[in-house]
Amino acid sequence: MNRQNDATRPLDVVLFGATGFVGALTAEYLAAHAPATLRWALAGRSRTKLEKLRERLTAIAPRCADLQLLETDADDADALAELAASTRVVATTVGPYLRYGEKLVAACAEAGTDYADLTGEAEFIDRMYLEHDARARETGARIVHACGFDSVPHDLGAYFTVKQLPEDVPLAVDGFVRTNAVFSGGTFASALTAMGRGPQMLAAARERRLHEPRLVGRRVGTPAGSPHFSGETGTWALPLPTVDPTIVGRSARALERYGPDFRYRHFASVKTLPMALGAPVAIGGLVAAAQVEGVREWLMSRYEPGQGPDEERRGRSWFTVRFVGGGGGRRVFTEVSGGDPGYGETAKILAESAVCLALDELPETSGQVTTAVAMGDALLDRLTAAGLRFRVAAVR
Repeated sequence: MNRQNDATRPLDVVLFGATGFVGALTAEYLAAHAPATLRWALAGRSRTKLEKLRERLTAIAPRCADLQLLETDADDADALAELAASTRVVATTVGPYLRYGEKLVAACAEAGTDYADLTGEAEFIDRMYLEHDARARETGARIVHACGFDSVPHDLGAYFTVKQLPEDVPLAVDGFVRTNAVFSGGTFASALTAMGRGPQMLAAARERRLHEPRLVGRRVGTPAGSPHFSGETGTWALPLPTVDPTIVGRSARALERYGPDFRYRHFASVKTLPMALGAPVAIGGLVAAAQVEGVREWLMSRYEPGQGPDEERRGRSWFTVRFVGGGGGRRVFTEVSGGDPGYGETAKILAESAVCLALDELPETSGQVTTAVAMGDALLDRLTAAGLRFRVAAVR
């Protein structure tokens, strides 16, 4: 591996899409919490908006007055190549990633630059693996998708749970997600884009399976499970068809600590039977609407990217992910919890992931890797110090 990503570059982290809703929250987090030695910059397509953001950040931390501004469009391959070559890590909030993301991934893979994003778009992740994983492995770039609520609490939560269980035995973990949060326009657009591309998503997943190395002597499964009442959590459990279980499964494939036979299931956790019955109907209706291009575009226009819940609403938002893990005669109950998952905590997670990739001692990995594989304990420690809670609730 020829890691081109070294300390001779002028910048440690570039935040791309800094003036968007989550981008600005991430910039504010970095302004308040980044190490004083971190060399970071703001990037986006409007210099005027970047300058206004820098003024806001300077009010948080006066040293931000000197932040470099990089005027770069997501469609300008030459400018993205220049941006990627200038930094050790690029963190991007520019979605939907299927529409705006590939040229930046390509630039980072080519330059040997570490990359982190917030995508929950399974098709995008699979296509980036097919197109750019091989080159990233050659240059030493770590391409780390889903560095927000999708999928860090679930990926690191399962990782944390596995660490409480015996080694070298079959393990099974179930995750149960609860939150009271609301969507931003960008998240809604990404979700609708993914919902409207079911056949393309399945095709990309099939093609990826043809190219991925097969596990030898180990087995990993992420079955959907079925709706049921979970006595262990006291809630109704509904299979949650997000990218998260796939990410957990990829961590398990890459890390032998998950044992010779590992199974993960992922559920939404709801308190009442009416909610359990109504949620699939509502989601099914949205999926059906997303299949019609005109309806999908109209729905997106009702909630434009760049919009999102205000500070007061975010302050009332929370999430918990409870994990039930077992193996080798041991049963553990763990929990990951925090505040507003889609925006406050997602901004925190992306920022800490970028700083972790830039500054921490990490395993020698490259290509498309998960957060557990690329950063593992280092990111777990960072997020715990930053206020996310990872705890063991009970052991039997």
